[in-house]
Amino acid sequence: MALLATTSSPLQGTVPPAGDFDTVSITVAEVHAFDPADFDQAPPPRKQGDPNAGPDTGDEIVVTASRHRADDPIHEVNRASFALTETVDDAVMAPVAHAYQRTTPKPIRTGLRNVFANLREPVAFANFLLQLKIGKAAETAGRFAINSTLGLAGVIDVARRCPFNLPRRPNGFSDTLGFYGVKPGPFLFVPLIGPTTLRDLVGGTVDGVASPLIIGGPFRNRAYIITSNIFRTLDRRAEMDEELRTMREQPDPYVARRDRYLDRREARARRLKGLGDAETMVGETPYGQIDPSANAHGCHHGRDQHE
Repeated sequence: MALLATTSSPLQGTVPPAGDFDTVSITVAEVHAFDPADFDQAPPPRKQGDPNAGPDTGDEIVVTASRHRADDPIHEVNRASFALTETVDDAVMAPVAHAYQRTTPKPIRTGLRNVFANLREPVAFANFLLQLKIGKAAETAGRFAINSTLGLAGVIDVARRCPFNLPRRPNGFSDTLGFYGVKPGPFLFVPLIGPTTLRDLVGGTVDGVASPLIIGGPFRNRAYIITSNIFRTLDRRAEMDEELRTMREQPDPYVARRDRYLDRREARARRLKGLGDAETMVGETPYGQIDPSANAHGCHHGRDQHE
């Protein structure tokens, strides 16, 4: 008579967050029914490569925990906001962004993205000046001038190509605050907007107001501001689709999203302080990912390495 019977595969699960942990994942090794008469017998050896053998966890119970970060003091509120945002994204944002991606040819999407990114260069220029980085300010001004002329009003990012080799280096008021020692403050997941910090929220607001004021002209028009924000929101969602899918596959998608954002912001802060790799010219895409084509030795043997 069997005393114990379980499923023939390992048990896995995630315990809701409690205490000082974001999440606790538990994996219980495969357990088979047994009889008292078989108790003294050694279990048969596990055959390597057997697809039906399950993971080789022995008799262990594997517990993986993720402790709360000190810079996420309101994690419960942030988790609720994250869940709401994910629900709206599944129902509205993702379908609309995918429709935009399917119906708009890639060259048009890329060209519009470059135009709006080029219009943010004056803000980056002003913040490099505030950080007393005159060389980087000059490079940013050069990018803006080249792309606004040779790049057909910014449609083509000519400046990042050979022979100019001027990658896009975004900069903002939040970066300037951080450069002068202002801490990021608590992590915030703003409903329908996404991850940020208190410093980034304040800095982003200043940048949003300063951009049309610096450029002037029709760019101060409310219709332009609303239209450009809608485009950037849809385009960003479409371009980040694969990255978001990857994070949703993690044991705790909220933790993955939070840590990715904070790590990326920390990496930019290090670069602004000159703590990055001095041999590499690091650039970013309009949506914050590292641009792999940005290289200080971009022109080799007369060929454009940025294509």
